[in-house]
Order: sequence, then structure tokens, then C-alpha cells
Amino acid sequence: MLQLREKEIFETLKKMNKFKFVIIGGYAINAYTLPRFSVDCDIVVKDEEELKEIEEVLVNFGYVKEENNKDKTSYYGDFLRLEKDLGDNIKVSINILIKEVLDRQTNATFSAGWVFDNSEIRTLRGKTITEELKLRIINLDALFVLKFVSCRLTDIRDIFMLAPNINNKEWIKEEISKKYDFNKLFLKVEEKITSKQFKDSLQGVYGIIDNKVLEKHKKAILSLAK
Repeated sequence: MLQLREKEIFETLKKMNKFKFVIIGGYAINAYTLPRFSVDCDIVVKDEEELKEIEEVLVNFGYVKEENNKDKTSYYGDFLRLEKDLGDNIKVSINILIKEVLDRQTNATFSAGWVFDNSEIRTLRGKTITEELKLRIINLDALFVLKFVSCRLTDIRDIFMLAPNINNKEWIKEEISKKYDFNKLFLKVEEKITSKQFKDSLQGVYGIIDNKVLEKHKKAILSLAK
């Protein structure tokens, strides 16, 4: 089932390859650390024109526009969710964020310009399939910022996995602080990653992880407080 969904998302992204968009969210994570599976693929576009063209391609590929979608994503603001039913109650969806990323948890806003400026062409890899695609993906540090600000459990697992590879710690802290109280978010992250349940939660998504690796990642996260 997971393989079917992931294959469908990759086929969808191939259909969209000519358009200008940036991948964020779970699929962006796979470009930087151990791949994890995500049912949704989140992308950002700069304008309505690009949105309309992408929507047309997706509808022709079997996707249906979802009207009541506000509770199905971690985003507020102007976005379009398109879903495809693969049969046997198996579905995939593409969330298209228009002009900005507006987080549900904090109301923090990141403009599409910021997302595009902090993106690059990278290789996207699957978790259950061997296929690779070259697409525009948000860069590591900016993805870390988005995930840190959102700070749900799924985001905390992701930043935990990304932490040892971040490039500019000061830039990250500065960007987070522009949007929300960094210390407040850090305390929430610290509480989660030092809890007894966190290891099982992490491995439930990313698979078995060696204790030395876990300690390395934890140290990288905690160093942000310095």
C-alpha cells in the first residue's frame, strides 16, 4: 500500500515537472535524511496562474479538488488540496500553497518568495521505491526553520533527523525568532526529544536507529540553545 502511494506521488510529480514550484513538508525531508513515507505532497507556488495550470494537469491525471480541506493539513491560508483515489480506500493528495506558507500552530507566515529564494534543484528519493527525481526542493536550513516553527510531533521527529546536517545555526535561529519565540519552541522540542517515548516514536517512522546515532542527533538539537 505504501509503495503504491509513493509510486503515484512520483508519477504525479513527473507530470508537474515543467511548472515552477518548491517541494516542502515530508517529501522534502527525504532529500536530506533517511526517507520517511508521507501520504501528502506539499508544494508552494508563487501565483494563481501557475496554480491553475498545475490544477488542470492534476485533474486530467485523476485528481479531484477537495473543498472542505482545512482540517486535513498543518496549513492555514490560501491553498488547494487535490486528492486521487487509487481504489481499496487508498488515496494520495497534493497540497498546493499559494503565495505563502501559513502555519496552523503559530500563525507564522513564510512568503513564497522566501521559500523560492531558499530552494535548489535536488534529488528526491522514495522510501519504498528506487526511483529518483530532480526537482526544486526547499533547502535544508529553511526546511528546518519551517518544521521548527510548526513544532508538531511529526515536525520534531523530522528536525531531529535533520539537525546534524544543518549549515548555518545562527541564520536558522534568527529566521525562527522573526516568526515566533525561539526559546518557547526550543523548550517544547527539548521536552519531546528527551522523553522516554521519543525513541519509539522516531523509529516508528524512520526505522531502527542506532543509539550512537540517536545521541549524535540529540546533541545537535540541544546545541541550538547555545
